Amino acid sequence: MARETTLHDMAQRQTADFVLKSGDVYTGIAEQPRAQAIAIRGESIAAIGTDAQIAPFIGPNTRVIDLHGQFAMPGFNDAHVHLLEAGIAKYQISFEGTTSLEEFQQRIRERLSEFAPGEWITGGGWDHTLWPGQQFPTRADLDAVSREHPMLFERVDGHVAIANSRALDIAGITESSPDPPGGKFARDPKTGKLTGMLEEDSAMDRVWRRVPPISLERRRQAAEVALDEAVRFGVTSIQDNSDGPLFAFYEQNPDGKSRDGGPAPAPPGLVDFEIYRALEREGKLKVRITEWLPFNAPVSALAELKRQAGTPTAWVKTGALKGFLDGSLGSRTAAMLAPYSDDASASGILRVDPERLKQMAIERDRAGFQIAFHAIGDRANRVGLDAFDAVRRANGPRDRRDRIEHAQVIAPSDLLRFSALDVIASMQPSHLLDDERWAESRIGPERAKGAYAWNTLSKSGARLAFGTDYPVEGVNPLRGIYACVTRELPDGNPPGGWQPQEKLPIETCIHDYTIGSAYAEFEEARKGQLRAGMLADVVVFPSDITRLAPKELLTTKVVLTITGGKIVYDSASR
Repeated sequence: MARETTLHDMAQRQTADFVLKSGDVYTGIAEQPRAQAIAIRGESIAAIGTDAQIAPFIGPNTRVIDLHGQFAMPGFNDAHVHLLEAGIAKYQISFEGTTSLEEFQQRIRERLSEFAPGEWITGGGWDHTLWPGQQFPTRADLDAVSREHPMLFERVDGHVAIANSRALDIAGITESSPDPPGGKFARDPKTGKLTGMLEEDSAMDRVWRRVPPISLERRRQAAEVALDEAVRFGVTSIQDNSDGPLFAFYEQNPDGKSRDGGPAPAPPGLVDFEIYRALEREGKLKVRITEWLPFNAPVSALAELKRQAGTPTAWVKTGALKGFLDGSLGSRTAAMLAPYSDDASASGILRVDPERLKQMAIERDRAGFQIAFHAIGDRANRVGLDAFDAVRRANGPRDRRDRIEHAQVIAPSDLLRFSALDVIASMQPSHLLDDERWAESRIGPERAKGAYAWNTLSKSGARLAFGTDYPVEGVNPLRGIYACVTRELPDGNPPGGWQPQEKLPIETCIHDYTIGSAYAEFEEARKGQLRAGMLADVVVFPSDITRLAPKELLTTKVVLTITGGKIVYDSASR
């Protein structure tokens, strides 16, 4: 009765703007796991309970939606995306799903007429592991399509790209060009000739710098396209690594100093962040955004970027400093402690000096920044953990919430260090749906036991935050949850899942995609659960996703996405 009276008294003080009633509401709260209705006032949840408890909140101007038993839950928080890259990709050639080199070439031929003579052609999304022979494409393969247009196409993981001869010529890359620090201009082992393959950012940027910049208008269009896709899948918050020109500058000029010893040019500002701010001011932003800053920027530049970003809001703010330690498994650029099982000549590329990394991390931590390291290989993960250990020893305890992004392959002796060092494992379960086809051949059966080790990390006490790495993977969270609970490919293979001991229960997968991700951005007090006082970020599905057969997760569609008490996606209007 006391609960009824409290809610009634609250309702009498002010009615709700918006009520969802007669639903199956999954709150994410242990003491009240299920409810029936939600009252929303402004951008926040005013109350949650039964239909009878929420009825007093309904006034003459309250918008009421009867869910008719549909399933409502906290909006998803994608802990790792590249939003602008995803949007820009919509305007480029996509090679997603190509199953042969010939199909890859044909997609270019089909688009050639759209480009003016000599115009750059860019794109990405190819995955040579889906092709017969699994051979990387070469510049000769691109030259066979066109020598007139300079071309540059990134692999699906974004860690290698293929350029044609025209693009290499424009970039001034020749047979005598030395490999850049932390990257590689691939050469044919028999002839020593350039293959056109560019490994890691420092190599790719030599060509990307010659591609005409994308206009501000197109960047805004790209942002809106990507945001529309995110809300279509129930994503209400993202943690974003955009502002590509800014990150590229500090990759080429670490700590603001030119790699070649000369003076560094003036760095670009927060271009993409300002697009998000403009959308917020105009009331057009549909997803909350925490934007990362480049770890390689000097502390003074980071302070200036924070000043430019302005006062954080519930919609847009800056977050962690993102640093890159290695590449990807698919391209064999992930830094490994031992050579790859399928290529004894390769052990990946470590993009940093470990001792210098420790010094930079200590300095940036002392200035109060949260740090997130991209680390995929077991060597890169160890280097990252060693840096965080050095930070704790140098600067003492505090609530840092430092993170390793991906944490894909971890040496057994390092698995417990995530919990011991309070390092968040920010992981993308949907990567498994591509990688499990070939991962074990890359790293062998023993190292595979420490790959995508969600359950081992979770049981050790480490905190997990889930995301997609969109556009490396699609932004649909349910695809990641399917991977999390089954560790099977979409066709159901291998039966029982790859390394099945690392599966998680669906409630844990949801937790790590909502509350876990919110914790990773210091937002667990107002995101990730449906309770009074928290932000009204809600996704509605036709039925309870916790009770679906796992295969049904791959085809289940969102009914409504609500961010800040406003409907930002309605399937009925599409």
